[in-house]
Amino acid sequence: MPLNRRTLKSCVLLTVILPAALPAFAVDLVQIYRDALAYDAQYATARANAEAGREKQPQALAGLLPTIGATGNTFGNDTSFDVRTGSLSAHYRNQYNSNAYNVNLTQPLFRWQNLVQYDQSKLLVMQTEASFAQAGQDLILRVAQAYVDVLVAIENLRAVQANKAAIAQQLAQAQKNFEVGTATITDTYESQSRFDLATAQEIAAQSELDVKRYALRVLVGRDPGELNRLRPKAAIEAPQPASMEPWVEAAERDSLVVQAQEAALEAASKAVDINRAGHYPTVDVVANYGANNGPGQFGLGAIDTTTRQVGLQVNIPIFQGGAVNSRTREALAKRDAERASLDNVKRNSALNARQAYLGVVNGLAEVKALEAALVSSLSSLESNRLGYEVGVRINIDVLNAENQVYVTRRDLARARYNTLQNQLKLKAAVGSLSETDLERINALLEAP
Repeated sequence: MPLNRRTLKSCVLLTVILPAALPAFAVDLVQIYRDALAYDAQYATARANAEAGREKQPQALAGLLPTIGATGNTFGNDTSFDVRTGSLSAHYRNQYNSNAYNVNLTQPLFRWQNLVQYDQSKLLVMQTEASFAQAGQDLILRVAQAYVDVLVAIENLRAVQANKAAIAQQLAQAQKNFEVGTATITDTYESQSRFDLATAQEIAAQSELDVKRYALRVLVGRDPGELNRLRPKAAIEAPQPASMEPWVEAAERDSLVVQAQEAALEAASKAVDINRAGHYPTVDVVANYGANNGPGQFGLGAIDTTTRQVGLQVNIPIFQGGAVNSRTREALAKRDAERASLDNVKRNSALNARQAYLGVVNGLAEVKALEAALVSSLSSLESNRLGYEVGVRINIDVLNAENQVYVTRRDLARARYNTLQNQLKLKAAVGSLSETDLERINALLEAP
């Protein structure tokens, strides 16, 4: 339905006034990250798994340390004896309590599988720590992506609203010109059509912003409110070193997923030695101390018995039905699988480094091009407005020029945010992403 001039003015005023009514306080990127550290369920899962994984080493160490066990018992006894000698016979009944206890100590001297298992446990802990560090980097990337998604959605909504306000002004001018007879009804219809389209775009943009805000809320457990945004003149740094290959080499060597997989491969190699040790003998030092008390024969007196033993115990496996050989072959196959996984992880890490590096370099070029395009779009808009006033341009030319300005502004904001996100991905690809990198980006933001 066509809008009257008063309604159009109200739309323009609301678009200008509402941003000014927003609260001055805004949340920065680092604060959002710290909130996510305490709230995010995925990171909490990784933290708990890391705590569990660290217990592998003390468990393996226990296989090298002595084991001590104690047993004890007490029994109530009722014993009957029938004694016959020729024509004589006698019956005895003895009721008594007997007590015994035993303490046993075993100290492994040679158990090859336990020694190798302890070395393997160190590798498993290294794998756990690398995986946990990777989970921390993933959290940084997820927080930054969710934060950037909200800011991009805000920029998109602002562009749509600004475009709508400009179209409203153009519609009001077209209606006025038609009323005084200096323009045809066609200009009014064109402006009305554009205004209706802009209204639909605004609804879609608002919906997208709500979804992105909720995605960020899932990470931090609360409504983040207003967010700091990138300063208009903020300078985005180029990657250093300014060459792709050093980043790729670093990713293949230092990526946390590569480190975790390298530890997994070495642990799998240790598993082969552990299973082969099923053929090896074991030697233990065994010490035993025991005591027993009870009555003498036929209830006469009492006997206290004490036993002390110290010695070596050797256990030599001879045949176990082929189980050791089978488990060894299984371990060899798993080691080959881990080696293939390492090759795959290295290739993916190199690919991620290349994509992130190109994302930063090409992003910087795109930002520069869009900055120039914005200047050109503004000049084109001014020229079309002037041409419309003198009659050499029609209303649709002005509307197209206005739309181009707001689209270019939106694309420029998106390109800048995407470039910053690719900087973080590049650091993550080489395993060096940390909160410091978030703080560096946070310094480029300001309250809206």
